[in-house]
Amino acid sequence: MEFQSILSAATGEHGLAVNPWAAVAYLIAGVLFILALRGLSSPATAQSGNRFGMAGMAIAVVTTLLTHAPVTLDGGLDTIGLVEILVAIGIGAVIGIVMARKIAMTAMPQLVAAFHSLVGLAAVAVAAAAYLNPQAFGIADAAGQIFTVSRVEMGLGIAIGAITFSGSVIAFLKLNGNMSGSPIMLPGRHIINLGTLAAIIGLTAYFTFDQSPWVFWTITGLSFVIGFLLIIPIGGADMPVVVSMLNSYSGWAAAAMGFTLGNTAMIITGALVGSSGAILSYIMCRAMNRSFISVIAGGFGADAAASGGGSTEQRPWKPGSADDAAFLMSQAENVIIVPGYGMAVAQAQHALREMGDLLKKEGVNVKYAIHPVAGRMPGHMNVLLAEANVPYDEVFELEDINGEFAQCDVAFVIGANDVTNPSAKTDKTSPIYGMPVLDVEKAKTVLFVKRSMGGVGYAGVDNDVFYMDQTMMLLGDAKKMADDIVKALNGGGH
Repeated sequence: MEFQSILSAATGEHGLAVNPWAAVAYLIAGVLFILALRGLSSPATAQSGNRFGMAGMAIAVVTTLLTHAPVTLDGGLDTIGLVEILVAIGIGAVIGIVMARKIAMTAMPQLVAAFHSLVGLAAVAVAAAAYLNPQAFGIADAAGQIFTVSRVEMGLGIAIGAITFSGSVIAFLKLNGNMSGSPIMLPGRHIINLGTLAAIIGLTAYFTFDQSPWVFWTITGLSFVIGFLLIIPIGGADMPVVVSMLNSYSGWAAAAMGFTLGNTAMIITGALVGSSGAILSYIMCRAMNRSFISVIAGGFGADAAASGGGSTEQRPWKPGSADDAAFLMSQAENVIIVPGYGMAVAQAQHALREMGDLLKKEGVNVKYAIHPVAGRMPGHMNVLLAEANVPYDEVFELEDINGEFAQCDVAFVIGANDVTNPSAKTDKTSPIYGMPVLDVEKAKTVLFVKRSMGGVGYAGVDNDVFYMDQTMMLLGDAKKMADDIVKALNGGGH
């Protein structure tokens, strides 16, 4: 099929859209994307934010189809090409709908990482197509020489896209349990990473003078390699930051390819995703007392000796039962519930909400404490509690509720190991040292739901809270434990 004539009519010299109706449509789509981000900033408005995003993307896709429809050599509509595009969109839509309906909430971080990898791979495919046939994209002169500005856009797009793809693959493997969540420290990793990054930057600059295939494909190959190298040394405790960071990378890759394709919507959307992901990563790093530069640089400053031992000590601990927990909480005045990834794995959020409702009926003041990196991605616990219809005004972030644990009668921790571990405040050899944690150990009584005493959190360190005098360990599946507590509360004997 021939794209040149339609591109010439709809775009300017450097590929930026000049069709006034398309510009207006893309502007409306951009506004809707901004409203989507605004809505997604709060669980109360997340649904409307999703609707804004869906509407914006529908407008962007339809506009792109109308302004960049494939044409034949004689200038007519290429119906076969259009059907192929629509079939591809249909296949993608079906896959997306099926995955959205069937994916478990516990697997959402893996799904996000997988989608990031697809965005990066798409950017690489677009850059490769534009490089192999630049005149069809309107980015080259009659002799086939790619415009200098387009080479810069192409080089950046393929580098960021390849890094996003390979980095997201490693993140997926770590999140899915196919690879250890502990940092993997390669010998001489800093020198290797710096050398590879310097080579990519140098070759990208050289690409503006020489568009030889070896330059383009070397940039591509090195970018795939550095994506792996950057994410491998990052441990499980930092994985929520990695997910957010890769989200930012995917946005910048899309923006770069938007310039190559002359698509304003891609530029706007990519810039929004890239900047919002970078800001979120920075905020999360501050919440974890992490250096943003060290995280994005792939473990710079990480100490191999502080990667977590992964073993637990044989120390005395106090076992408890669902009946014990029901009695203690029903007699309490203030109960703070701390959900973590263990709740997500067991899908215990609905039982937890029912337990909270029963306690409130008995006059107990119930609140939920959310750590910014609880779970495997930003907002993981907020999404689960919203799914269970937990009232938004009962859910508090770390900085808003941490001071209340000292006056709390019962802290009910359900599968949140790392974010409640006091070693983050005292043990400089701990991989989570310096990360702000929820001060559950200050509560009068701590009820800690955990599958067994043999395991440790994702960061691979034991938790001193397990062995404190005021702690009662409730061992077993989190959902079954919550269900049993609900049954005990409904039994009325308390």
